[in-house]
Amino acid sequence: MGFVGAVVSFSNWLWGPPMLIILVGGSLYLTIRLGFVQFRYFGFAMKETFGKIFAKQEGEGTISPFQAATAALASTIGASNIVGVPVAIAFGGPGAVFWMWLVALIGCGAKFAEIVLGIKYREKNADGEYVGGPMYYLTNGIKGPLGKILGILFAFFLMIELAPSIATQALSAVQTASTLNIPSWGVTGLMIILVGLTVFGGITRIGKVAEKMVPVMALLYLFGALIIVILNIGNVPHAFGLIFKHAFTPAAATGGFGGAMVAQAIRWGTARGSYSNEAGMGTAPIAHSGAITDHPVRQAMWGIFEIVVDTLIVCTMTALVVLSSGLWETVPSDQAATIPSLAFQQLMGEGLGGLIVTISIFLFVLSTVIVVTYYGKTQAEFLFGRTFGKIMVVVYLISIFMGAYGGLEATYQFLDIMLATIIIPNMIGLIIMSGQVKELKDEFFSDPKFYNRKDVKEKAVE
Repeated sequence: MGFVGAVVSFSNWLWGPPMLIILVGGSLYLTIRLGFVQFRYFGFAMKETFGKIFAKQEGEGTISPFQAATAALASTIGASNIVGVPVAIAFGGPGAVFWMWLVALIGCGAKFAEIVLGIKYREKNADGEYVGGPMYYLTNGIKGPLGKILGILFAFFLMIELAPSIATQALSAVQTASTLNIPSWGVTGLMIILVGLTVFGGITRIGKVAEKMVPVMALLYLFGALIIVILNIGNVPHAFGLIFKHAFTPAAATGGFGGAMVAQAIRWGTARGSYSNEAGMGTAPIAHSGAITDHPVRQAMWGIFEIVVDTLIVCTMTALVVLSSGLWETVPSDQAATIPSLAFQQLMGEGLGGLIVTISIFLFVLSTVIVVTYYGKTQAEFLFGRTFGKIMVVVYLISIFMGAYGGLEATYQFLDIMLATIIIPNMIGLIIMSGQVKELKDEFFSDPKFYNRKDVKEKAVE
């Protein structure tokens, strides 16, 4: 089989039941331990986020809660929101969408816990900016050597994993732009300049860029997707019927679709949901730790907001585009990633339809690379100091170039295993520290000055 073949086989096994148990099982445990907080207080979470996007927040921090949330969303809303969903449908059937929704809702428990701990254990760096994330709350929140070991493992492997990950993202941007005859060097150069200028400006500049870029790119794609769904409105009820029916019954083969058992629907839907919203991966609290807030739980409401936007809105719209167009039944499974683009071009013309998808994917990739470069920089600073953090930014910028022009193909085989080395220490820490999260949750919802404040309406108007 060879070494690389063995690694690929191990990676496929690891990202089967083992990682799904760790991610989904761990998130379910946290959901139960926290009293189903994402369901019980869902209305409050939406009022605190969608209802207060432009509200001035009280408390300490470096950037606004909305800037922190959009920075985190810049990482989670990626090209996979467009191309990953049809792949899940192609191999898991329409029922995969149902399981994607379910794992997203359960994942809110893990993301809520991450952000609460991120705010509780955040610190100020030499520039006076608030920084935090698993490397801080694992190290400082778990007594004894275990916490320090988990924190170092998370920081080191995330720092390393991001280089080939960024290269992969850059390659996607270059390939997408090539459809508009934009040269590789132009795309690569633009990305390097924009990423470098933004990341070296710190979390403050990232927050300002993210709060403008993320809404624009998300709305552009959602507007196009909505047009496709409206034009296929007669097929939408049937699409929802397929989702719920095949979540529990096998989907028969038809045309280019090879059919799918219920187990495949569960496997692909849960994997799609886990990858999409990054709950349990530990990346979101790195962005949220800079937020201005008066209590960790209030900022954690934005974690629920992220999952609603990323999975329940963006991924769902992609699913409806795929299912209502009927292309999922005719396009071969190995070409499933092209379905959204084909659907846009089919009803809006090759020019306009292709342009919307191309620009959306490019912006999704650019925003992701900006934020994950910052994530890598913070890990390097945590481990080796500020100077090394700047060196790693340069390494990540070089990765953009290498991704666009090749040279890292062999490294891609190890990405999933490296990602697991990030998730495992974080989920272990979340479960160990779940008691601390519960205490802060109970404190927040039992104190009138935090929950059901009388000035909510006044601040929402400001």
